Amino acid sequence: MLEQNKAIVKEFLYRVLSLGDIAATGDYFHTDMVEEVPLPGQGPGLAGLKETLVALRLAFPDMRWDVEEQIAEDNRVLTRFVWHGTHQGTFFGIPPTQRSVRVSGMVIDRFEGAKVKSTRILMDTLGLMQQLGALPGSPT
Repeated sequence: MLEQNKAIVKEFLYRVLSLGDIAATGDYFHTDMVEEVPLPGQGPGLAGLKETLVALRLAFPDMRWDVEEQIAEDNRVLTRFVWHGTHQGTFFGIPPTQRSVRVSGMVIDRFEGAKVKSTRILMDTLGLMQQLGALPGSPT
């Protein structure tokens, strides 16, 4: 079960986030899933997650997510990732900069059966904003 859950997360990151098949999000998440750390303005459940993913893909249409490490225990999977993309659409009010970004982070997904029931994503948002030129300084 642990390896199966890890594979489900990897498949979601590839199919939905890297390839942009947002309609398939429900194949991986329960309808009443909970985003423990929602992005500003993110609505509840699967519908809110899909809206957020659409906005992210519009801002970074060429984004690619790579799994760097996974740890599974009980019904949870921790995935350390890096995503890359080019800022080609408005993102949190920031007009397109055409800048390439590299963002690292981790997500903890809690499964019920073969789907994610709750998720908690922690990304280097400060570094992302610096790469976009929205904040002074450069990420280290």
